[in-house]
Amino acid sequence: MAGYSSIGGASGNSSDASRGRSYWGWNLSNATGDVPYGYIVGHLRDPVIFDAAIAIKCFGVGVSYLIIIGDLMPGVVRGFNEGADSVPFLVDRHFWVTVFMLVVIPLSFLRRLDSLKYTSVVALISIGYLVILVVYHFAKGDTMADRGVIRVIEWGGLVPTLKSFPVIVFAYTCHQNMFSILNEIKDNSPKRTTSVIAASIGSAAGVYVLVAITGYLSFGNNVLGNIVGMYIPSVASTIAKAAIVILVMFSYPLQVHPCRASVDAVLKWRPNGLKSTSISPNGSPSRAVPLLGPMPGQPRARNDTIGELRFAIITTVILVLSYTAAMTVSSLDKVLAYVGSTGSTSISFILPGLFYYKISSPDSIHHQRLTKEDDDDESGSDDEEGGVRSSPWRKTILRKLSLALAIYGIFVMILCLGTNLFFAGATAH
Repeated sequence: MAGYSSIGGASGNSSDASRGRSYWGWNLSNATGDVPYGYIVGHLRDPVIFDAAIAIKCFGVGVSYLIIIGDLMPGVVRGFNEGADSVPFLVDRHFWVTVFMLVVIPLSFLRRLDSLKYTSVVALISIGYLVILVVYHFAKGDTMADRGVIRVIEWGGLVPTLKSFPVIVFAYTCHQNMFSILNEIKDNSPKRTTSVIAASIGSAAGVYVLVAITGYLSFGNNVLGNIVGMYIPSVASTIAKAAIVILVMFSYPLQVHPCRASVDAVLKWRPNGLKSTSISPNGSPSRAVPLLGPMPGQPRARNDTIGELRFAIITTVILVLSYTAAMTVSSLDKVLAYVGSTGSTSISFILPGLFYYKISSPDSIHHQRLTKEDDDDESGSDDEEGGVRSSPWRKTILRKLSLALAIYGIFVMILCLGTNLFFAGATAH
C-alpha cells in the first residue's frame, strides 16, 4: 500500500503540472473570479491554521520522496553492477539522498509551476513504464510461485482499514497546487476546469485500479508495499526501480512550491487587528488584499509575490529540514500514515468544506459574486428548459454538505491518527 500511494501521489502531482490544473475545489476559486488562495483564506478566521496544514502536508510528502530515493537507489546500483557491494558508499542510502538532493535544489528554486512541465512529462513516462511492467508480469504469470491467498471480497478488519485509509487519501491529495496552477494558466473557466478535473481524476484512478488489481492478483496477500521489489531481479525490474526514483525526484519540487507559499503566509500572519496592507521590501502583500490585480497580461502565481531574499531563505530552510528528516527517518510507512492522517485529510476534506461554507455565507464578501454567477448559469438553463430552478434550495444544500464534509474530515483525522498512534503494531493484508 505504501509503495502504491507514494507512486500515486507523485503521479497526481506530475499530472497536475503537465496539464496545468489540480483536482478538486476549482469552483471555489472560479466562483470568486481571479482571486488567489491568499484572498480567500485571508477572510477566514485564523487562516494560519490552514496554511500550516498545507505546509506540513507538503513537507511530509517531500520527505517521503527522499526516503523512497534512498531506499531504491542501492537496489538500482546492484541491478546494474553486481560488484557494487564492494564500494560501500554506492549502496548507502544516505549517499543517494544527498546526491539527488543536489539535483532537485535548482528545480526547487523555480518560482512558477509551469517551469516544471517538462520534468513532469518525464515523470509521467516513468509511470507508464511501471504500469506496463506490472501488467506484463501479471499476463505472463511468472509470479504464481510467490502468490499468496486471493481474497475477492473479504473485510480485513477495522484497524487495518483505518490504517490504510489515510494512505489512500494521501495518494489522491494534490490540492495544494490548485491555486497556483489556476493563477498561472490562461483559461480557468469552469468548463475547461471540469474537463481537466475529469481527465486528472480519471487517469489517476485508472492507473491506481489497474496496478492494484493486477499486482494483487500476481502476489495475493503476500504483496508488499513496493511491488517492484518483489519481481525476480532483471534489467526490466531494475529499470522500474530507476523509473520510480526519477518519478519522485521530479515530483519533489512540486511539493516545495506550495510549501514555500504556505510557510511565507504563516510567517506573515498577524491577528486581525494587526494586519496591514503594506508590502515590505522582502515580504509579500497582505493576505487581506488580492494578489492579482486587474492588470492585463499573464497572471502571477503566489510565489511571484515573495521578495528575492525571503524566497531564497524559505526555500533553503525547507530543503535543509527535509534533507535532515530524510537522512534520519527511514520508515516510509509511518511518514505516509501520519501525513495522510493530518495534512491530507485537512486538504482533501476539511479545508474545501470550510472554504465553501465561509464564502457562501450571506455575510461573506464573496456571496454576491456567487449569487450572480449562479443566477447567470440558471438563467441560461431556464431559457433552454423553459422552467425555473430552485436556487435557494441548491445553495442551502450545498452549504450544509460543505459543513458536513469538513466535520467528516475532522472525524477521519482524529480516528485515523489515533489508530496509527495506538495500533502501530497491527498488520494488515
